[in-house]
Amino acid sequence: MTNSRQQRYRYSEAPIWQLQRDYYEEEGLNAWKNDQVPQYITSNPMIAAAYAEMIFGFLQDRASKGEGTELVQIVELGAGAGRFAFHLLQELCRLREYAGIALPPFRYVMTDLAMSNVLAWREHPALQSFIAEGLLDFARFDAFLDTELHLVVTGETIREGDLKQPLLLVANYFFDGIQQELLYIGDGQIYETDILMDYPEGIETHRPSEVLNKLSLQYEHRRAPEYEQESYPYRDVIAVYQEQLEDSHILFPVAGLACLDRLHKLSQAGFLLITADKGDHLLDNWKFSEPPELIFHGSFSLTANYHAFQHFYEQQGAEALFPPHHYKNINVGCLLHLDTPQSYANTRLAYRRFVERFGPDDFFSLKEWVDRHIESMGMQQILGFWRLGGYDAEFFIQSAKRISSLLPEANDEEKQDIWRGIQLMWSSFYVMAQRYDLALDAGLILFEMEMYEESRRFLETSVLADTDTIVPTVYYCLAICCFELELDEEGLDYTRKLLEVEPDNEEAKALLSHF
Repeated sequence: MTNSRQQRYRYSEAPIWQLQRDYYEEEGLNAWKNDQVPQYITSNPMIAAAYAEMIFGFLQDRASKGEGTELVQIVELGAGAGRFAFHLLQELCRLREYAGIALPPFRYVMTDLAMSNVLAWREHPALQSFIAEGLLDFARFDAFLDTELHLVVTGETIREGDLKQPLLLVANYFFDGIQQELLYIGDGQIYETDILMDYPEGIETHRPSEVLNKLSLQYEHRRAPEYEQESYPYRDVIAVYQEQLEDSHILFPVAGLACLDRLHKLSQAGFLLITADKGDHLLDNWKFSEPPELIFHGSFSLTANYHAFQHFYEQQGAEALFPPHHYKNINVGCLLHLDTPQSYANTRLAYRRFVERFGPDDFFSLKEWVDRHIESMGMQQILGFWRLGGYDAEFFIQSAKRISSLLPEANDEEKQDIWRGIQLMWSSFYVMAQRYDLALDAGLILFEMEMYEESRRFLETSVLADTDTIVPTVYYCLAICCFELELDEEGLDYTRKLLEVEPDNEEAKALLSHF
């Protein structure tokens, strides 16, 4: 790919956007394998619980308005690996059951551009109970074109004006990766910033991720008076930029705003959007900004312009909730484009409690610190953070070695809390393309706690899941578990399997001679 040709494109029409689409359609769920595309920050149980609280508050608000019979559709845009939807539905169902109050029925709809993702979710074991209860459906959705939702499970089609309840939208890491315009504001005038690409020859022979990583981009300004016309639909937002920005590049989410407008038309009662992204809602953060840098991670992402969404919809009477403080990694917002948005007290209070006071961005910042200091943490600190994160499997895997080192000094209460946490974690584990051997780590911790029956169950699950790469220690632990449970024949069987793998294993030989 040494030969190249330079071409000029309008920013929103550059080939990078088609490459982005091609990447996700080609990779399917493998796009999130081993965090090639980051997913943890928007897919962990803590952020899912925060969203579940806001959605639960919204359902309470609708019930209090006497709108408790019609179905509420919750549509996730770009549902990715599916882990977030799983955790959210789990928590939302727990809230519903715990509260025991009358709520409108609801259905969660996972959507994505890649049909292969939709079909994979449909078959995922962790989602089957939600499908069976009628709480979950799926649809392919193209954010640039589609005006309807064609549901896979029920076969229903949701068309313009079909919904009597407001549409509830979830969009995480969505607006930062779809088409945007790049504007430049200088001397009170609006320019479009075109993109000059050194476009590799023979592009058709390379995968989209390879091409994206090798592109060389340059920018040139071009006067764009059409943005200053009164007929331009987002003229009020542009006027703010003309008045308050100077020598600034700003990403303008025309495609995102148009997508929301098309989805808005599905409902007779407006919409509620909950969204998380690398996105700035503070205009000061766009002042004197340089051209954006593409952040590559298999695909690429930019910074979402939440200010444009907030200003545009507030001009139409909506209420936009964003943290009053600055975000570090991810900005979580809630947009209530509804009649009398101030009357949605439970929704707004949930945002205050679970985002503004301490939210997903704060949690992720803490987790980054914990990841670096796990070896100096005590058992109570580990258990406390594990609870805060919703008994997340990823944290348990990261901390299993440290937990093991602390077990000799752990008291009975701490061991009971570890066992309870393992049960809750296991019930909330969502298998993804990268396969963590969670059963192995859990089984070994339980073995060290001398919980032999429970350890045996997890270790046998690990063995059955992957018979090709069994760790010899697992056979030894299983043999000991069986002998402790007076299951001598099973114990001898595991001992012989260990000797098949390691013929010189002295511990296995000693067990055989003893029994």
